Amino acid sequence: MICILASYYGTGSSILSALQDLFWLSKSKVEKQLQIISVLQWVLTFLIMGVACTLILMYILCTDCWAIAALYLAWLVFDWNTPKKGGRRSQWVRNWAIWRYFRDYFPIRLVKTHNLLTTRNYIFGYHPHGIMGLGAFCNFSTEATGVGQKFPGIRPYLATLAGNFRMPILRDYLMSGGICPVNRDSIDYILSKNGSGNAIIIVVGGAAESLNCTPGKNSVTLKNRKGFVKLALRHGADLVPVYSFGENEVYKQVIFEEGSWGRWVQKKFQKHIGFAPCIFHGRGLFSSNTWGLLPYSKPITTVVGEPITIPKIDNPSQREVDFYHSIYVDSLIKLFDKYKSKFGLPETEVLEVN
Repeated sequence: MICILASYYGTGSSILSALQDLFWLSKSKVEKQLQIISVLQWVLTFLIMGVACTLILMYILCTDCWAIAALYLAWLVFDWNTPKKGGRRSQWVRNWAIWRYFRDYFPIRLVKTHNLLTTRNYIFGYHPHGIMGLGAFCNFSTEATGVGQKFPGIRPYLATLAGNFRMPILRDYLMSGGICPVNRDSIDYILSKNGSGNAIIIVVGGAAESLNCTPGKNSVTLKNRKGFVKLALRHGADLVPVYSFGENEVYKQVIFEEGSWGRWVQKKFQKHIGFAPCIFHGRGLFSSNTWGLLPYSKPITTVVGEPITIPKIDNPSQREVDFYHSIYVDSLIKLFDKYKSKFGLPETEVLEVN
């Protein structure tokens, strides 16, 4: 009888253990699906939300609900210059749970190396661009990686193409995360009329750099990118080099050689529209073994370097700009060399500066 009871309770315990394992397995699968959904919504936002919302608004104008679209357009006219004046960030949106799932999909991590003074303003140079700048978005336009806790009193503003803020709905969505246009009016306002403790994140390489991003390659477009240094000098904003290890690993891209027809088309788009179309792919929605728009689940680690103290010079000379630009380039290379082996790169890896 004792043996039977022992066998019974033993079997019951085993069943309970199996059910617990099944429960946790299901929870794990649910979390993975939520991670995929969170990343997919941002990819679609990046690629089509602006155009889709514009077309929907035009369609509504032609229906019985035209008054709704008309009211929004009236608001759009009234609110047109808000993006140039620091935008309209929402801590509620920045703290959405969806961004934590977004973070965990890769995962994405933010590494702080030095404190930042709230009495200063900053320009972060973010490298490399990658295809979509996923690390830049997650780290500085959401609170998923704890930027507000790591840098208390600092307000990050991720700068992106000004054309995005001409798109209905998309502009409001971007502003809610603290994203602003990467133009002189917007940056001048934040650095001169918005107090101190501001940090503008500029993806310095821009569209030109995105054309050369591919897994296994660490290169930045920086040699002739000096406008951000001039802005820093005019406002006395300290420069902070930022390198995101793994940013280039999450998508595979067809690289067109210089002089090819493909590169010619890309440069024409870049010159006249502001962005360069890339032929790229990630994984599929239901399988990592198929092609699709979802990025690959590769870790992205963003390291924020030591701030470079910049003096305020109203009209900096080219010599002064070149001097501080060279200091910035050296600081970025040192940052890369110091942390490359910690995040999966060999000691022999060299950062290519173009």
